[in-house]
Amino acid sequence: MATDAPPPEGGSPAGPVQPTTEAFVAMQASPDFADLRRSHRSFAFPLTIAFVTWYLLYVLLCNYAGAFMATKVVGNINMALVLGLAQFATTFLIAWLYSRHAATKLDPKADAIKSRMEADV
Repeated sequence: MATDAPPPEGGSPAGPVQPTTEAFVAMQASPDFADLRRSHRSFAFPLTIAFVTWYLLYVLLCNYAGAFMATKVVGNINMALVLGLAQFATTFLIAWLYSRHAATKLDPKADAIKSRMEADV
């Protein structure tokens, strides 16, 4: 990492000065950081629970509802294949939604916190 590099010959570090540990602890206790955490958790936790539930439902159906999973949908494509592919589609959908959420809600808040931390040094 760039922050791990030793200072140049002149003795001053290249780039911005890093905030102190006390500044990080103070920022962690601030309302702005709590709002950032709340924004992240309010999106990530429900989607994580929903996806894990959906995945476990798929596994349980594969194990205990063989007749249902063997039901033909179109040609040789059965419910097990359709629901298995839906797992992949769900994964990509959640990744896309999180990327959009992070870009619109989380990144501006994180950038504001970072700017304030760097300005306070």
